[in-house]
Amino acid sequence: MHLFTVDSPEVLMTRQQREAVDALHRNAPVHPNPTLEEQRAGFALALTRPVPDDVTVRETVVGGRPALDLTPATGAGRGRLLHFHGGGYVLGSPGTHAAFTAQLVRRTGVRATSVDYRLAPEHPFPAAVEDGLAAYRALLDEGVRPEELVLAGDSAGGGLVVATLVAARDAGLPQPAGAVLFSPWTDLTLGGESMHTKKDADPIFVPEALQAFATPYLAGQDPAEPLASPLFADLRGLPPLLVQAGSNELLLDDSVRLAGRAAADEVEVTLRVWPQVPHVFQNHFGHLDEADEALDEAAGFLSARVRSGREA
Repeated sequence: MHLFTVDSPEVLMTRQQREAVDALHRNAPVHPNPTLEEQRAGFALALTRPVPDDVTVRETVVGGRPALDLTPATGAGRGRLLHFHGGGYVLGSPGTHAAFTAQLVRRTGVRATSVDYRLAPEHPFPAAVEDGLAAYRALLDEGVRPEELVLAGDSAGGGLVVATLVAARDAGLPQPAGAVLFSPWTDLTLGGESMHTKKDADPIFVPEALQAFATPYLAGQDPAEPLASPLFADLRGLPPLLVQAGSNELLLDDSVRLAGRAAADEVEVTLRVWPQVPHVFQNHFGHLDEADEALDEAAGFLSARVRSGREA
């Protein structure tokens, strides 16, 4: 396990960091008692950004689910990225995260598939994991070599990446070359110490909001079930992981503890924590220096894993 690093001792958010977080909040419509449809619309409005011209997007189907296929306009090299969007297992889609996925595509030169996995409350756990595994299996069946396949996901999508890897291992499928997790949600028991210590620092979440996502996803099932909360899973045999988080997030310990669990299970893992930035700060690419730095690091990790798999 690589020791995690915090890049500076600054205590206050920079003006650039604060403006990026404020912009996210301004873009979301406010309803006193929003319906599920209003929550999904607000999330989409806040997160959706234009896809750059040097990435082409087309609709496709993978593992029986709708998906977006994103390819560098100049043509992709060998390798494939399987991406799972965030949104608490209740919100979001490949469309809300297309620009985010495109940043990884353009930085790596690798074609990506972003899956529209089923959401709660209409489809509670384990529907998302079933869809993640089906997509992973479909790419292998398509002929993608596991040595050239990498995964990435943010927030709930990051937790889903880990759950998919565990499910693939247990199904006897080969593991991919590596995975990147952006502020992964790995503990639906909400048992991390940072749920309390970062309560005043997190500009996005309060514990009750996270519980409001966990409850419909679990639908009465055990929150400590390993495929729902992969922090509690046996992680032996998983590929190298890069875990990124911000210090100003309630879910910080979901990243820290996952990295520790992975290391204890003999998984190669690197944990990086950026100071004074919030949950999935990488969404602020182009506006926040830390976001672009983190995406560059993630792309470098993914490219190196695909390259090493290609040479194997």
